[in-house]
Amino acid sequence: MQEKYQDDEVEIDLGELLFELLGHWKMILMSAVIVGAIAFVFSKFLITPQYESTAELYVLSESTSITSLADIQVGSNLTNDYIVVTKGRPVIEQVIDNLGLEDETYHTLKDKITLNNPSDSRILDITVTDPDPARAKKIADEIAEVASAFISEKMKQEPPRITQYGYTDGNPVSPSIPKNVLIGAFLGAFLAMALVIISYLLNDTIMGAEDVEKRLGINLLGSLPLEEDAEEYDGKSRSKSRKKKKKSSGSKQTKKSA
Repeated sequence: MQEKYQDDEVEIDLGELLFELLGHWKMILMSAVIVGAIAFVFSKFLITPQYESTAELYVLSESTSITSLADIQVGSNLTNDYIVVTKGRPVIEQVIDNLGLEDETYHTLKDKITLNNPSDSRILDITVTDPDPARAKKIADEIAEVASAFISEKMKQEPPRITQYGYTDGNPVSPSIPKNVLIGAFLGAFLAMALVIISYLLNDTIMGAEDVEKRLGINLLGSLPLEEDAEEYDGKSRSKSRKKKKKSSGSKQTKKSA
């Protein structure tokens, strides 16, 4: 019986909390709009756009024939080896020297390179991210060229064929303004709701008889009116007594006239 009472009390609290949130819907909406607008301005004017360019290497050359499942497995293993070699220091430092990238180091340029091997393929994608789309394409192409020559020389294999050079479509990959605005709006609404919930939970003011029974767990036997209510009550009672006196005096005059 006691557990049922506690469950009912939790349900009542959740209902009151929901009404409290609905009562502050304007503040929540305004917070979402303001934070979303801040996210838009920040993404549009303060974040540098980043562009990508991707070159592709084909791992198996024409001299390698695929005749069995073992040969396919060899191709997959070679792809993993090429990923390690392509992102190694000799290849990246050679690219920096060839292109004269004085503002880049091995670590900074390595962070801009993403290597990917699509599933069930022997294609190695070399993707470069940079604020300049033309520079991203130039770096991706040079990495493909240097990696192909390095693999042929150091690993004593046929050089991987470049199946695709980099491209520049002029569309930045980041920041995503709609995504950032949506995240900002959700964050603003969440912060406003959190503020409402915290203020609701910390508010221990007793507003009426229901709060007395709920917070103190005692039954209310009676209540005293506020001073304003008492004055209003006295005023009404006085006006009623005056009306009664007028009626009584009027009735006496009528009897005398009769």
